Amino acid sequence: MIGRKLFLAAMCCLTLVVTAKAQSSKIDDLLNSETAKLVETYKMLHAAPELSGKEEKTSAFVAKELRALGYEVTERIGKYDQPGVIGYGVVGLLKNGAGPTVLVRADMDALPVEEKTGLPYASKVKTKNDAGQEVSVMHACGHDTHIASFLTTAKILALLKSQWKGTLMLVAQPAEETIGGAKAMVNDGLYTRFPKPDYLLGLHAWGSAAGTVGYVPGYFMASADSVDITVRGVGGHGSRPEATKDPVVVAAQIVMALQTIVSREISPLDPAVVTVGSIHGGTKHNIISDEVHLQLTVRSYKAEVRKNLLTAIERIAKGVALTAGIPERLAPIVKFSPSYAPATYNDPALTARMGAVLEKTLGKDKVTKADPVMGSEDFGFFGLDNHQIPGFYFFIGVFSPEQVAESQRTGVPLPSNHSSSFAPPNPEPTLTTGVKAMTSLVLDLMKK
Repeated sequence: MIGRKLFLAAMCCLTLVVTAKAQSSKIDDLLNSETAKLVETYKMLHAAPELSGKEEKTSAFVAKELRALGYEVTERIGKYDQPGVIGYGVVGLLKNGAGPTVLVRADMDALPVEEKTGLPYASKVKTKNDAGQEVSVMHACGHDTHIASFLTTAKILALLKSQWKGTLMLVAQPAEETIGGAKAMVNDGLYTRFPKPDYLLGLHAWGSAAGTVGYVPGYFMASADSVDITVRGVGGHGSRPEATKDPVVVAAQIVMALQTIVSREISPLDPAVVTVGSIHGGTKHNIISDEVHLQLTVRSYKAEVRKNLLTAIERIAKGVALTAGIPERLAPIVKFSPSYAPATYNDPALTARMGAVLEKTLGKDKVTKADPVMGSEDFGFFGLDNHQIPGFYFFIGVFSPEQVAESQRTGVPLPSNHSSSFAPPNPEPTLTTGVKAMTSLVLDLMKK
């Protein structure tokens, strides 16, 4: 009896392996037939970037492509905190019987960066930003890669409907770079107008070798808050500081005191960053100003650490001013931006499952467990508070293995995301890896 059970178990495993190989072969065949269009779409998107909140043409293109594939498409999704901003989010649904709902997300927006890659399809786009200034625009963070691979994934999954069941929910998100788009879509009824997903999937282009992917179980990317502090004082002549309350000196003391938050108030086992990125005050050598303005970025993983950081920032700013003799009526004004990015968290159980699928699909040598980063993104909003919906987010490499090896040999870093030189020199292996990886993950979660 035991022998028979072992035999049946072995046959079951063999069947699963054969099925997985057959499925991977089918994906490869379909992907090979779509590669030329995939690269063409990428180059078109790369040459026509749009700023956050202005993704009108990109979103219309995505909606048109999804409709042509048979998806039920809804456009203009997104309710922002700022009045007058149009939500250019797109949702495409493909229903295929009873089963799980899987949300696949790709972001669409670009950055105010002048491209210097030298590519023949480099962006030459210039436009007006929200302040009315003319700026260059570039897909300097790989969102063109995300959308191109997203659309090809959508096509392959539509062609493979016989191999999965449930509801596929494709979300093209605006305004990731300003960390407002995901929240705006959720606020506009993403999970009431459409099915609430059982799983979330997303990918991001990264400065590693093309053809490889990386992921992190648990916290992957940090939350991000923007904080503005107005340090107020009593201005006067630079020759008579005793007759003033100098906000420049107080601001300098606040900047230094803020550095003690991470080193003395947060556990060394909890990553956190408090950076003062901007300080402005005064107009002339011999004038003590009335105000100094500080701009901060604050990063952390855990919600309780984030809360403690923000509380400490306000306490220190006001406490330092008080000890400097600033009147209470002129206490520093501390403003926390309502737009923030929650931490990106990979559900451990889902991550173990998805990591195994990636290794089986791409090969173990192409899959690495990466290190967490303090960079941020708003994918976490789709998971709702306390990571209610399990998600899996991973990186895909953009540079050739030769470029990566040369960088490691010389110590000269490769262009990073948001650099004017960030783009895959040969987009095909990056794009095809993204499509194959994401398609395989979806099929595993929705398999019959």
